[in-house]
Amino acid sequence: MKGKIIIDRDICKGCGYCIKACQAKLISLDKGFNALGHHPAAAFMSNNCNGCGLCAIVCPDIAIEVFREG
Repeated sequence: MKGKIIIDRDICKGCGYCIKACQAKLISLDKGFNALGHHPAAAFMSNNCNGCGLCAIVCPDIAIEVFREG
């Protein structure tokens, strides 16, 4: 099963919990700033996401959505 990660840059504080939770290492901190002055998380466009949802589960800001594609 494949997955897709969508991160809402506007509310992400850049805490990094999602980066640690992603077993496929598909998330990193963006070098740019968001409107809150934080470096938000950014997901790589990759076919390696399995849609496990761990990144969304650990996100304290509820800034991540994970979609599974059959």
